[in-house]
Amino acid sequence: MQGLLRLGPGLDGDQGLSVTAQPAVGRSAGRRSADLLHGHRRIQVSLLLAGPLGWLVVAYLGSLAVLFVAAFWQLDDFSGQIVHTYSLDNFKTLWEGDVYHEIVLRTVGIAAAVTLTDAILAFPIAFYMAKVATPRTRAILAVAILMPLWASYLVKVYAWRTILSDEGILNWALGPLGIDGPGYGMVATWLVFSYLWLPFMVLPIYAGLQRIPNSLLDASGDLGAGAGHTFRRVIVPLVFPAMVAGSIFTFSLTLGDYITPGLVSSTQFIGNVVYNNVGVANNLPLAAAFATVPVVVMVLYLLGARRLGAFEQL
Repeated sequence: MQGLLRLGPGLDGDQGLSVTAQPAVGRSAGRRSADLLHGHRRIQVSLLLAGPLGWLVVAYLGSLAVLFVAAFWQLDDFSGQIVHTYSLDNFKTLWEGDVYHEIVLRTVGIAAAVTLTDAILAFPIAFYMAKVATPRTRAILAVAILMPLWASYLVKVYAWRTILSDEGILNWALGPLGIDGPGYGMVATWLVFSYLWLPFMVLPIYAGLQRIPNSLLDASGDLGAGAGHTFRRVIVPLVFPAMVAGSIFTFSLTLGDYITPGLVSSTQFIGNVVYNNVGVANNLPLAAAFATVPVVVMVLYLLGARRLGAFEQL
């Protein structure tokens, strides 16, 4: 409101100055927009999410759409040029090639082994943090778990490459016992992946354990259940969705990685085959077709995780 100054009789009838309140002539565009959106919660949320969702559709879903389209293209064997004619030949090659079956099974097997290993290692760490440690110790452990994530991915992989080499510290430590380290290969790949993705399993399990009230564990003990029975019948069922939530990260990250296998192993995984076909072989259609395999695997995995209640733990 704005005041309008004028001459006229005052409240006591005398001549004097008085101020008459008048409505503002105009309001800002932002204020008018806020008034229009007031009470329309769905519109407010839609406008708030329009930017991020638009970027997701264009950058992520758009690239996936291009990937699926490219999987149906062909590579001219004579000229080496990509021909934009559509067929199922690339998928037929993958279906009939035994080597591709082995690569898929190997990749999925390593992803499952890494997920299981991280779950076994992460559970006692997360349980100690959530139920045993003091707040100060819990904070120190949280920093210790998150600190490796601050380091470069390549630095960590090359550090493990140095550790696992013939002249590395692992062979130096095992030498007096007459034992050799695993060297480079499948075991090295499993070890490095398990190390890299362990924090992504610890944090969801820790969050899931924190949601379990201590009174529930005390009640189980009061009813005569031992520690093992309480663990099997109370803790594991309640924290299992959180473990599945953590497995989404460990499984998917292992499934699509191609750098670690290339540095600590000569074994082929899905990511390596896709990378080689894009760069060395210049066979983008076949690479796109093979890249759809982990996408399909993860869609099935996410559907199973959703049924197990994992999304509520993220």
